[in-house]
Amino acid sequence: MIFGFSLFFLLIDLYVYQAVKTVMSDLSATWRRSLSYGFWMITAISIASVLLVNATDILSNDLRRIVIIGIIMIYFSKVFGMLTILLDDIFRAFSWIIGKFSKATPNSSGAGMTRSEFMSKASLIAIAVPLTTFGIGIASGAHNYRVRRRTIHLPNLPSAFDGIRIGQLSDIHSGSFFSRSGVKKGIDLLLSEKPDLVFFTGDLVNDIASEVSAYKDLFSKVKAPLGVYSTLGNHDYGDYKGWNSIKEKKKNLADLIQSHKEMGWDILLNQNRTIKVDGEEVAIIGVENWGAGRFSKYGDLEKAYKGTENKPVKLLLSHDPSHWDAQIRPEYGDIDVTFSGHTHGFQFGIELGDFRWSPSKYIYKQWADLHREGKQYLYVNRGFGFIGYPGRIGILPEITIIELKKA
Repeated sequence: MIFGFSLFFLLIDLYVYQAVKTVMSDLSATWRRSLSYGFWMITAISIASVLLVNATDILSNDLRRIVIIGIIMIYFSKVFGMLTILLDDIFRAFSWIIGKFSKATPNSSGAGMTRSEFMSKASLIAIAVPLTTFGIGIASGAHNYRVRRRTIHLPNLPSAFDGIRIGQLSDIHSGSFFSRSGVKKGIDLLLSEKPDLVFFTGDLVNDIASEVSAYKDLFSKVKAPLGVYSTLGNHDYGDYKGWNSIKEKKKNLADLIQSHKEMGWDILLNQNRTIKVDGEEVAIIGVENWGAGRFSKYGDLEKAYKGTENKPVKLLLSHDPSHWDAQIRPEYGDIDVTFSGHTHGFQFGIELGDFRWSPSKYIYKQWADLHREGKQYLYVNRGFGFIGYPGRIGILPEITIIELKKA
């Protein structure tokens, strides 16, 4: 299979090289030779990287991920160029066929750029644009945090909690980080908001508990007067990694839970807490991951909810927003606000004013921001970190500040 991918990449480059040769035709022999060597050297490095990635004992998991992402970015961009070249080849094929049945011959002696030259240059632009966009998304989008502020009015909110400000983080994915200073910038931005309460709604790591080790000292700085509460996301269980034994996988989860505690985060594993201010109370409920689709269902909302029945306001931490329509709203109509994440907004999309689009919308009904059905609210955080592609285009990393007001 690896050799199949290598052959596929080689065929792409042979096809794209048509455009490169056309564009280089007016250059000197020295330049043509140098650029050709450079082109095929990149091909050789890409194919060698594919072969290295398959040798898991040579590259670390982090390095393998970087290599894979780099190859995908390069060849995804080249496919755009291929489409442009293909259009030119189709046109030339039709012209040749028509020429066989017609006495007219194509006029290629006119001044200016020929169609093939134009299409070749267009194909190289088609390659450069997505590749440049991907690069900008990594360089400036990965840690370009945005504070999103929303106000929710609740008629049953106790007066002592009127105006309480909740900070939310989600989908940290510490195993993907490449800039400690970038992460620190995001934490400092959250702390500058001085929230009364902080929620973290899952996916602290990609797969392995040790991924957060290098960042525990930074996340330990996340404090709030009424506490920091957290829960687990689908990536936290290690379901996407091959383990030597069930025991090893369980230890990994135990280590991750311990990391939450060491950072001072009160992790809620199908549990709830009551917070009190001036003798008045609200309930915080934390459910383990529960997804309506193919994602794991470790959550037990009945267990987590138990004991909060008489609390005037219930705030739920549930990683996957599909949980809201599938179980929360139909069965627990008195859960006032659900805090979720999970979607990342696909790390790609457009947000201009009130207009919002991302491929996430074709998978999740609620994929970002605040939603309301009746008296219940759902907020979907766009994520603090990233996974897979190490950046963001259009959908920027988020720190949420929710203010609760008495209606």
